[in-house]
Amino acid sequence: MDNVSSNPPRSDDRNGPASSEGRTGEPAPMTDTGAGTPPNVSRAPLNLGGATGAPTAAAAPKAAVPPRPVPPKPAPPRPAAAAGDRITACKTFFTKLHPGAIHFLDEQIAKWLRENPQIVIKHTNVIQGEITEKKTEPNILIIVWY
Repeated sequence: MDNVSSNPPRSDDRNGPASSEGRTGEPAPMTDTGAGTPPNVSRAPLNLGGATGAPTAAAAPKAAVPPRPVPPKPAPPRPAAAAGDRITACKTFFTKLHPGAIHFLDEQIAKWLRENPQIVIKHTNVIQGEITEKKTEPNILIIVWY
């Protein structure tokens, strides 16, 4: 279908004037503010919080920042298994590979370890692969040998 328009097609003149004013070969001016009008952009240096610049009089007062909550201290590390200790059992954890499920898995493993302080972990295996249920999805399996 033809492009029906009231505008005639433009010619492809790449060697013509660079601007509508007919200037060629000269760079565009940095500021074109007119006669005696100040530019709309501040030329003052920015103070990004460093100690090298003098504070400006127009600086706004800083708002009070509430203190950050102190994160809980991590649990002390469990004692490492001695070289002669035997593996007596294992526990397998698995979940789908998406952030919410992995977060739940972390909580599940931590809860299991808190409920069983007598457990000394001897070895762990981590396996990632496809598990087929209703549909095939990537999963992660964590096997804790103790």
